[in-house]
Amino acid sequence: MNPNIASVQTNMDDKSEFKADHVFFLPVTPDFVEEIIKREKPDGIVVSMGGQTALNCAVEMYDAGIFEKYGVEVLGTPISVVKDTEDRQSFSDKLNEINEKIAESYAVNDLEDAVEAAKKIGYPLMIRSAFALGGLGSGICHDEAMLRDMGSKALSLSDQILVEKSMKGWKEVEYEVVRDSMDNCVTVCNMENFDPLGIHTGDSIVMAPSQTLSNDEYHMLRETALRVSSMYSTSGLTSLFA
Repeated sequence: MNPNIASVQTNMDDKSEFKADHVFFLPVTPDFVEEIIKREKPDGIVVSMGGQTALNCAVEMYDAGIFEKYGVEVLGTPISVVKDTEDRQSFSDKLNEINEKIAESYAVNDLEDAVEAAKKIGYPLMIRSAFALGGLGSGICHDEAMLRDMGSKALSLSDQILVEKSMKGWKEVEYEVVRDSMDNCVTVCNMENFDPLGIHTGDSIVMAPSQTLSNDEYHMLRETALRVSSMYSTSGLTSLFA
């Protein structure tokens, strides 16, 4: 199911590894997805391949009981894990439970609480929206005026924002980890952004594998990524960036 015809028509040759019996060029919204479920009667659904739009849609449908209504099993990453990783406070709490080091942060639901959190952290600081598409509602604030302006825009897109210590200028490294229901984990690859934190990944160059990590740094981050992935004990395949 994909509303973008261009992204599908370029993947229809005979050598393509991915083939679908039917492709629906429809918006990824609960109403349209439910109509397809009623028509196709699938046993399962994969929600982790459509980016933020698909994840938000799946959470909404799960909370509304639509998957349960039609007996559709969510394959791969469970909705409970999606919620924990997308909800900034929940994810922070989970990391604290396993004693992982994280930047000082506070999840807030209104602008005045964001201002109070900023007083504890100090400027500059970073705000990030929960359940937001492509970094919307995120950015670095250098003073209260910027926080109020950016925060009001962020809260118009999301019910929650995370106010956290700015780590601008730090090296940015990602580990892609896949975990199965038996807690077998594998690091598919690790990636290093050419630019430091503060430059959005979409505006940067990503190198895989990383180029500047020492062996100790590489394994330290790998172990961290594996611990983060394994902290979710629910069954099913989990794919995470740590």
